[in-house]
Amino acid sequence: MPRSHRSPLLLAGLLASAGIAHFAAPRAFDATVPRALPGSPRNWTYASGAVELALAAGLALPATRRRTALATAAFFVGVFPANVKMAVDWRHRPAPLKASAVGRLPLQVPLVLWARNVARNAQKAEGTS
Repeated sequence: MPRSHRSPLLLAGLLASAGIAHFAAPRAFDATVPRALPGSPRNWTYASGAVELALAAGLALPATRRRTALATAAFFVGVFPANVKMAVDWRHRPAPLKASAVGRLPLQVPLVLWARNVARNAQKAEGTS
């Protein structure tokens, strides 16, 4: 399978894994929910996990891939404040934990670009069909 065909499925797998993790171990995600959001952190954890699972499903289907990939890019931008909160909250933790929290911040950029690339490739595929 060519790389361009695997890419959306790999991104879908990443999102599905993260979505499942939100339900399997919600406490870790609750702590990253910015305090400015209304309601319970657990509700936000479950909601973001459900969104990740929905995005994974949409990326897996060629008919919805382009729009879902654009929504995925927006989602990655939208959850960035949670990663910032985690980095701030973990600034006094041991070095390896602090490094992992800070290291997540620049990883959002390639995730956004990956999703945009999936959308672009899906649009090209739609044009050739």
